[in-house]
Amino acid sequence: MKRLLQYFKLGSEKENDRDVVLSISKDIPTRGANLWLLIFAILVASLGLNVNSTAVIIGAMLISPLMGPIMGLGLGMAINDIAMLRRSLSSYLVAAGVSLATSTLYFSITPLNAAHSEILARTAPNIYDVLIAFFGGLAGSIGAAQRHKGNVIPGVAIATALMPPLCTAGYGLATWQTAYFFGAFYLFLINSVFIALATLVVVRLLKFPYKKQPDHDTQVRARHIAWWVVVLTLLPSLYFGYEIVVQEKFRKNAEKFIRQEANFQNDYLLEKTVDAAKSSIILTYGGKKITEPEIAILKSKLANYGLGKATVTIRQGFAYLSETIKSAKPDAIKQALAEQDNELLALKNTIDSLREAEENIGQLAAEAKALYPDLRQMACTPLRSSGGVTSGNASKNYLVYLQFSKSPGRKERNQIREWLETRLHRTVEVVIAP
Repeated sequence: MKRLLQYFKLGSEKENDRDVVLSISKDIPTRGANLWLLIFAILVASLGLNVNSTAVIIGAMLISPLMGPIMGLGLGMAINDIAMLRRSLSSYLVAAGVSLATSTLYFSITPLNAAHSEILARTAPNIYDVLIAFFGGLAGSIGAAQRHKGNVIPGVAIATALMPPLCTAGYGLATWQTAYFFGAFYLFLINSVFIALATLVVVRLLKFPYKKQPDHDTQVRARHIAWWVVVLTLLPSLYFGYEIVVQEKFRKNAEKFIRQEANFQNDYLLEKTVDAAKSSIILTYGGKKITEPEIAILKSKLANYGLGKATVTIRQGFAYLSETIKSAKPDAIKQALAEQDNELLALKNTIDSLREAEENIGQLAAEAKALYPDLRQMACTPLRSSGGVTSGNASKNYLVYLQFSKSPGRKERNQIREWLETRLHRTVEVVIAP
């Protein structure tokens, strides 16, 4: 057992305490090259959100220098280094402010302002985001304290996603959508606080030496403030996480209820809408009319599936169609009717044209029969291209098929072709059956 536990010892590959502190300290400042790197990373992330590209967003996370000040906050609290804590907090506030200003400016001038899935995914944080940030922070802190750091820090930057929430908050400000701003900025705070908390936990587990402070009261006050920040950040996420669990449970129960109970003889379920936030189920049927007693029986079974407070709305047949028409915009209906009228007019013109062509060909056949008594059959049609569409030149050509009881000679054939071209005012290809 002891041998097995040796595999889990954190101190086996631990870097020197002083070197770890210096390594984290040098990444804290947000100025000069680091500040420009942050601005460019924010612009890359904003572009990724704007075009809904996950790959671009991941690239922005990899080049972002935001992890330094946040880990500095956790380390400063863990070793009682008030000076480091102040520097980290100052750098963190500068980084957050510059990032928010950059993303807001970008989304204010970009012509693309649709809220794609990558933006919407960062507007409703919950307890699961807390867990991601905390475990990601644990991994990052342990990696930073080891001699062989590998790719832990870039991986943590991707997993905890510090950049996209700030960009989404900027999008919310630029488009005056406060719900997006507060949701995304809260997610950024969750990530920041719990990465810092994870750093504090790991540093204490690795038993880094405390830095003695002359003012003990200030040290205790700083600790109390830090823990209050953690608690106040955690509580709303617990509520949102609970809401997600409740809504997911409602959706699963509703799907089971619909699958097992919402079946009526001679009726077909055309559409189902489950709104977990409003605890409502809307079912649209086609077929025979569902009676009120049948609907009442269906609703009485809701409690069996944990849906006692849910509302069920049944829409069926022409009643649903009439509701849809009433709710449609008048302009849309007028446009649809106008398009229908245009289609009918086009069809009428086509039919009239075909009738006229048929009458003309009939008259042409009668004239040909009078001129050439040996004519038995005649067919006439416009020439078309192989794709079925009449070309510019082909529209002027006709193909005429003639069958005689006695085959005409060459001279008479030429006379027939010349007469047809004069009569039709078109170039004619004449085919005479042998």
